[in-house]
Amino acid sequence: MNVSRIALAGGVAASTVLLLAGTASAHVSVQPQGEAAKGGYATVNFKVPNERDNASTVKLEVNFPTDHPLASVSPQPVAGWKIEVTKSKLAKPLEVHGKKINEAVSKVTWTADGSGIEPGFFQQFPLSVGQLPEDTDQLVFKALQTYSNKEVVRWIEEPTEGGEEPESPAPVLALTAPAADAHGAAADDKSGEAAKETTASSDEASSSNSDSTARVLGIVGIVVGVAGVAFGVLAGRRRSA
Repeated sequence: MNVSRIALAGGVAASTVLLLAGTASAHVSVQPQGEAAKGGYATVNFKVPNERDNASTVKLEVNFPTDHPLASVSPQPVAGWKIEVTKSKLAKPLEVHGKKINEAVSKVTWTADGSGIEPGFFQQFPLSVGQLPEDTDQLVFKALQTYSNKEVVRWIEEPTEGGEEPESPAPVLALTAPAADAHGAAADDKSGEAAKETTASSDEASSSNSDSTARVLGIVGIVVGVAGVAFGVLAGRRRSA
């Protein structure tokens, strides 16, 4: 009985942990496809789960950070959704590839054509973004999720370092270290070529050694064969004598 009660309590505890974990993680989030390197471009997905049992998600608004504006934002078409890109003038122009940019995307809105994201489902909304800033480790996107019953969930609370996750956290894109520059890439290429040449030389040496060994073994085999024949002939003569 005690063992059964312990097993039952353990099962209930595990179920509770899983339920709480599912509830805590069921919010609008953003993740890159691969890495989002500082100073580069990336494709990111905004993942939107439906948290309601009696309503569908019919609209998503993603607001872009004003402290680190992005000059290039291109949405990928999503079946069943209309996309609207809103741009705003910048207080301080950006310089991208030698050109000054006076405006940047401030918001992207997806509106469902049909039923939207029904209960029990989620949807991903891809974007190509850049040039990513080099002076920060993350970008915070505040999002609004609208349901078919007119309810609006505001995912706008910014996380604090070392603090607990907010109840309605804003999507956060973590940025990785910048990619190697062209000179570094060239150096890597040269190193790779040198490594290939060294490997080729080693292969040639190994091949030459293998050929030499094969020749020596062949000669030894011939000598052994001749010796065997000679021994056979002498043995036959002795028997005849």
